[in-house]
Amino acid sequence: MKMSDRSPLRFYGTGATLAALLLSPQAALATTIDAQLPRNLSPWGMFMAADLVVKAVMVGLAFASLVTWTVWLAKAIELQRESSRARRRLALLESDTTLAQMERDSLEARDAVAQLIHSAARETSLSGGLFDDGFKERIALRLERVEAAMARRIGRGTGVLATIGATAPFVGLFGTVWGIMNAFIGISEAHTTNLAVVAPGIAEALLATAMGLIAAIPAVVIYNQLVRGIAGYRALLGDASAQVMLLISRDASRRGLSLARAAE
Repeated sequence: MKMSDRSPLRFYGTGATLAALLLSPQAALATTIDAQLPRNLSPWGMFMAADLVVKAVMVGLAFASLVTWTVWLAKAIELQRESSRARRRLALLESDTTLAQMERDSLEARDAVAQLIHSAARETSLSGGLFDDGFKERIALRLERVEAAMARRIGRGTGVLATIGATAPFVGLFGTVWGIMNAFIGISEAHTTNLAVVAPGIAEALLATAMGLIAAIPAVVIYNQLVRGIAGYRALLGDASAQVMLLISRDASRRGLSLARAAE
């Protein structure tokens, strides 16, 4: 009776003890791995756990993204405002009017088409009313210079978008390479290739590439959109220059007709 009571319990206790001894290294390793893993794998948590260089890269890319959207908002408002002014002024130029009348109406205005009118009126005044081929060339040269100046003014700030779109992916890639390098250094120091230990460091490094793409893709799209808008704005200025030349030609014809009648 004593042997039947003690033998199963003794064997059971011995087996449990051996199983505990065999499983204790794995349990200890699991406990160590759990201690090494970051508790917060959100984007903010990965940013806070990243290396200093990777953090600097992410901050720079976030600032570049902020610059992109700021430039887009400012240039979109400016382009819309200037295009509306140019269309209104162009409609007046296409009406039955004269260059002198348009100059008086836009005396206090500073928009691009008003600058074209003022420049043409200035050259007309300096030429003393002499409407020859040289006068037409001088007017065309003045209008071309004003168009170029207004196009440069409306295009200021778009170059930074091209720079961000071209360089942001490579900056993010640099952060990723640096982070992965640190992750492999950590693997060698920890003497383990467990994916649970390696994955968080690689995820933090890849976050830099993601932020580079987040900064670059909108910059490229916005840059192309603004370039198309600026091209349309320059087309409006070209139409306005043509209308100014037509007004000058009409004034010359009217003046010639008046002189002919006076001679009769």
